[in-house]
Amino acid sequence: MAEPVFLPLTSYREYSPEEMKDRIKQFRDDMLRRRTVRQFSSRPVPREVIEDCLRIAGTAPSGANQQPWHFVVVSDPKMKHQIREAAEKEEYVFYHRRAPKEWLEALAPLGTDEHKGYLEKAPYLIAIFGQTYGLTPHGNKVKNYYVTESAGIAAGILVTAVHLAGLVSLTHTPSPMGFLNKLLDRPTQEKAFLLLVVGYPGEGACVPDISRKPLEEIATFVDQIGT
Repeated sequence: MAEPVFLPLTSYREYSPEEMKDRIKQFRDDMLRRRTVRQFSSRPVPREVIEDCLRIAGTAPSGANQQPWHFVVVSDPKMKHQIREAAEKEEYVFYHRRAPKEWLEALAPLGTDEHKGYLEKAPYLIAIFGQTYGLTPHGNKVKNYYVTESAGIAAGILVTAVHLAGLVSLTHTPSPMGFLNKLLDRPTQEKAFLLLVVGYPGEGACVPDISRKPLEEIATFVDQIGT
């Protein structure tokens, strides 16, 4: 078993309480503008922007630092068309046969259905895979831990990075997503976690009239335990 190696923490920056408040308020206001979009422009996005968004996603914490994720970035029109066809096939079954009534009712305010034209329209699709195990240079299996949690955190950071870059995104999760392994030639130890659609909003893009829960509904503060 390898001995741990530690280095001095030199990257940390401390801010005064006022600086903290100002920085987090600015970040909060910026993130409150983020909306999921379903109407995309075909306008190209510089690849360098996507690369940096992925580098940022790769900073996510992960179980035992095994970083059990892989991102496949698709811009090829033919591949996007194939992904759309496969996704719509699964979505048709979901909306017309598999989904219970209460689930469809929950989706109704979003106006979604099995038609996913944005999968071809947007300049980039990013398929996020979780890796159940890794391989050593000699081909031996190394089990990964907390794969779903780790991939989920990385996906959240990626969505944030895309927004801060001035783009919009859509988290798409057709079920099942095994077709992504086949189309994108990914190994069996990888399981598709999420398909992120990325680009500029289309002209006249609209979003559902919905709201976010207030802080008191999503958080509880335990400041002092009674004695």
